[in-house]
Amino acid sequence: MTPRAADRARYDRATAHLDAPVAIVDLEAFDDNAADLVRRAAGKPIRVASKSVRCRALLERVLAQDGFAGIMSFTLDESLWLARAGFEDVLLAYPSADRAGFAELARDPKLAAAVTVMVDDVAQLDLIDAARAGGAEEVRVCLEMDTALELFGGRVRVGARRSPLRTPADLAELARSVVRRPGFRLVGIMAYEGHVAGVGDAVAGRPLRSRAIRLMQSAARRELAERRAAVVRAVRAVAPDLEFVNGGGTGSVQHTAAEDAVTEIAAGSGLFVPRLFDNYTSFSGRPAALFAQPVVRRPGVGVVTVLGGGYPASGVAGPDRLPVPYLPEGLRYDPQEGPGEVQTPLLGSPADDLRIGDKVWFRHAKAGELCERFDRLSLVEGDRITATVPTYRGEGQTFL
Repeated sequence: MTPRAADRARYDRATAHLDAPVAIVDLEAFDDNAADLVRRAAGKPIRVASKSVRCRALLERVLAQDGFAGIMSFTLDESLWLARAGFEDVLLAYPSADRAGFAELARDPKLAAAVTVMVDDVAQLDLIDAARAGGAEEVRVCLEMDTALELFGGRVRVGARRSPLRTPADLAELARSVVRRPGFRLVGIMAYEGHVAGVGDAVAGRPLRSRAIRLMQSAARRELAERRAAVVRAVRAVAPDLEFVNGGGTGSVQHTAAEDAVTEIAAGSGLFVPRLFDNYTSFSGRPAALFAQPVVRRPGVGVVTVLGGGYPASGVAGPDRLPVPYLPEGLRYDPQEGPGEVQTPLLGSPADDLRIGDKVWFRHAKAGELCERFDRLSLVEGDRITATVPTYRGEGQTFL
């Protein structure tokens, strides 16, 4: 029996009493992945990206482990909800225009102490001030730095379009604006290198493309390390008491951790290891989060149909954004249909061994987005479910 076949047998036994659709997290794989992230971080704390988990119980589990400290959230509403729930260090990774949220933050000492907001423009400070509604609490602020690699004098850009702040002078200027402005305290810098951390460099069947990605990422790491160090020096000259410099992502943990200027690493997807993280040379993990759909039809030889399953991930639309049939091994989509909203035909010889009501296990393309489809996760240890915990959705929270 192959390791994947053994996993399938375990998951089927664990969920035999449950009807599909069902979502699970294999806790042994989850903990192994967490340990691997800590090993790669080489002593620097890992801030957990909540958008890649979206389950409070699992956030609590990983933060209880050595090597993890703090949460990186994705909306202000989520940040406040987590802080009210007792999480004491929440960094909002994106600027917000949530005026009601800023008003609540500015009038609550507990929330103001726990939450740090992201800015890259004086206009965002203006919005926060206009939203205070009399709240006088000091707002903790982090500056975001653009990490994109620019080539040929800026004519070619590789990386996400995030912050407009690119140079040491850009960030120092905004830092001075924050420091001079009453009601704000500059505490951190964030620089997320998604073109390194979030792009696989070993694309199956694409050796030339994979080599080009590795060359790009090597150049990007060198350029960013030099520029990030210069940015940190410039901002510390304005704000010597800066608390943290955040960088990284699951795919670049060990490289970012090697930079002296960086004090903490952000990671989250590496806990679940969705399919987009299969194509890396820098690390390998164990798939920990899966979902199962039930077989509801047998249209013919070599074909079964499961209920639903059309759960595409965000990003540029393409086959890599689709979930993949994982267990049993050897199933594939019908190219004329793909994964559907209400039914999904699957082709391959394993289909002939499946019966009505059997489960087919899938892996999502990205990590936490799976939890937007399910209100609970069944936690598997060995061949048993030892707990069932709500996702954000299961707690009535849909932040985006």
